[in-house]
Amino acid sequence: MTCALNYFLPTATLAEIGDKLSGYDPQALSADAVLAFLEKMVPPLNGKEDVAIFQALDRVLAHDVISPISVPPHDNSAMDGYAFNFQSLPRGQTLQVTGTAFAGKAWPGHLLQGQCVKIMTGAIMPEGSDTVIPQELVHIEGDTVHIAAGIVQSGDNRRLCGEDLKAGQSALPSGTRLGPAACGLLASLGIQQVSVKPRLRVAYFSTGNEILSLGQAPREGAVYDSNRYTVHGMLTRMGCEVIDMGVVCDEPTLLEAAFRQAAMQSDVIITSGGVSVGEADFTKAMMKKLGDVAFWRIAMRPGRPMAVGRIPQGERSCVLFGLPGNPVAVMVTFLAFVRPTLERMMGMHRQPLPLLKARSQEVLRKKSGRTEYQRGIVSTSPNGELQVITTGNQGSGVLSSMVQANGLIVLHHEQETTQIGEWVDVMMFDGHL
Repeated sequence: MTCALNYFLPTATLAEIGDKLSGYDPQALSADAVLAFLEKMVPPLNGKEDVAIFQALDRVLAHDVISPISVPPHDNSAMDGYAFNFQSLPRGQTLQVTGTAFAGKAWPGHLLQGQCVKIMTGAIMPEGSDTVIPQELVHIEGDTVHIAAGIVQSGDNRRLCGEDLKAGQSALPSGTRLGPAACGLLASLGIQQVSVKPRLRVAYFSTGNEILSLGQAPREGAVYDSNRYTVHGMLTRMGCEVIDMGVVCDEPTLLEAAFRQAAMQSDVIITSGGVSVGEADFTKAMMKKLGDVAFWRIAMRPGRPMAVGRIPQGERSCVLFGLPGNPVAVMVTFLAFVRPTLERMMGMHRQPLPLLKARSQEVLRKKSGRTEYQRGIVSTSPNGELQVITTGNQGSGVLSSMVQANGLIVLHHEQETTQIGEWVDVMMFDGHL
């Protein structure tokens, strides 16, 4: 069962949110101001659902998971070798083998002074033992084990009960996105299903009379729609439920019908195109008619124009992102602003991806007063440092550059021209693209 469509109508308008932010100017917003605004505008979704572990990948935990058991549940051996009590090791460093401990059941005896037990990895430590020496470090003669002096210390190769997690301890906090390792951790605790946040439902459509869908014949002045596929891919990788609404022409009746349909069945609407200042189409007018929408000019490159807002739908509100039309600008604004906002809506406890430091291998020309995101190729230099070059032409329509790049060079708002050899920040794609 999918729990969505439960984003309730907020009380503060966009204008009221803007009034509370220092220096808010919708016609000249810094990238940091955009993120601050969006954090105030969008709270997490309500609701939860229980899913089995095999269906939990990339879902977001709705509650803390408390470990019902200790992991490991008993002291056990980290090696194939011989278990013994270190304090009872004779001066001659010789031990008598008195049995074998296998994984899966406890050895029934109790070790006496000068005795040891052959033990397999994962087997419960026998009573009276506290140390394991790997089998390749001993010399064996019949049932006698000879240990060289100084090659083992007390407690070596013993995994302690609860050293990973203790019963009653928090295993995973609410807001954790469940990756493969987290799913494995849940399974190691014997947990079969977990409560997760609702899957975010996102409706997307491209706008413009010049946009062709795949399968349509080429015509003069028209271009095939790529944004629909890149946005669909980025949303899918986030674990969203994507509602593909295709291409909508610049015609008021069609646009209104698309926006209303999208608002009825989704938590978020994303469009591309039709948000530039002075653009001669109906998209901006329809956004204003149907909802509380702000149109921004962001001090950034690429991706200057952007619209954000809400479209009311009964007792709830659908979040709207109007992205620019150029393919690279769509991806950059999505990575910089939309993705962290959607993660917040999903209830994810998120730390921003760290910016890596790399030495620029070319001059990066820039004036202060805007943030620039240049497509970069990061590699390791012969001396082990990260280095980066651009992909060349940084035009916002050069889609092939996003395929060549493995990250974005982030030239910050006040930053100026970077010389060869200077450090720059890089936002790695990290599988998002």
